[in-house]
Amino acid sequence: MLIQLVQFEVRPGQRDAFVAAFRINWEGTRAEPGNIRFDLLADPEDENRFHCYEIFADEAALDAHRATEHYRRCVELIGPLTTGSRSKRFFSPVLVEGAAGERAAESTGDRA
Repeated sequence: MLIQLVQFEVRPGQRDAFVAAFRINWEGTRAEPGNIRFDLLADPEDENRFHCYEIFADEAALDAHRATEHYRRCVELIGPLTTGSRSKRFFSPVLVEGAAGERAAESTGDRA
């Protein structure tokens, strides 16, 4: 299981355009076989900051995601709407709901 959190800083006045452009990626990604979760979250303290919480089955699923047309189109559309590069952080699962309703225990892969 691969978990990442991506942060976006959106230019003032571009919030709605960003969400509309990101929806293309959101809709396509949720249909990918290797995607487990894909959520766009708004920062309650900064209306121009968003996070995307992503869970993929493995690194191959993330690589496949990055090769899709909806991902490439989204990156192209949001580029001018954001203030710079996206920051990405990767996490190890501890108590995470999986695709089959299983919980990942520790990052060792044991099941709880």
